[in-house]
Amino acid sequence: MNAKLFSLDGTEKGTANLPDELFGQPVHEHLLWLSVKRHLGNQRQGTSKVKNRGEVSGGGRKPFRQKGTGRARQGSNTSPLMPGGGRAFGPSPRDYRTDLPKKQRRAALISALSLKAGESAVTVLDALSFSEPRTRAMADVLKKLGVNGKRTLLVIDQADENLLKSCRNLHNLRLVPAHQLNPYQLLDAEQVLMTADGLKRVQEVFIR
Repeated sequence: MNAKLFSLDGTEKGTANLPDELFGQPVHEHLLWLSVKRHLGNQRQGTSKVKNRGEVSGGGRKPFRQKGTGRARQGSNTSPLMPGGGRAFGPSPRDYRTDLPKKQRRAALISALSLKAGESAVTVLDALSFSEPRTRAMADVLKKLGVNGKRTLLVIDQADENLLKSCRNLHNLRLVPAHQLNPYQLLDAEQVLMTADGLKRVQEVFIR
């Protein structure tokens, strides 16, 4: 499978080979679902908390006598039925983290890459670097490639301070080093933009 190869000025230079081991495999939708569920769950803090009837202030004496008031009998003003009482079955701190076997995580990533390649949503840049942080220069590159209005995931080979600062203020652009690539980012993006070195790094990390 091939993807279009562009230079930094937006001119098409031919095609780049996308290895079938990563970009030409069947798409396992259930694995993608498990991977996205895991990713979103692992982002949750799990710190939501409410007080139950044993934690609210009050209690100790019966709020009103048992009979003769016409009201339902109550034994404590901390009951969930009383104003200011505790919350019944409310949330408490918990861990939402889940895990997937390593082979399933890799298979989910390959499914996401294959899905994007099948949609012709993968583009390769010959090279991408700036001598200093320039957001306008990065925006011009996206405009020349025709992806400036799309949610774009830029995959690079390694962290680059100037490139990071050039990308971080662009609303629809997300930057990720190749070894941190995950299915959620790929599925969320409308267009996947890889540098040639980033594509090579993806192959080194994920092809076994």
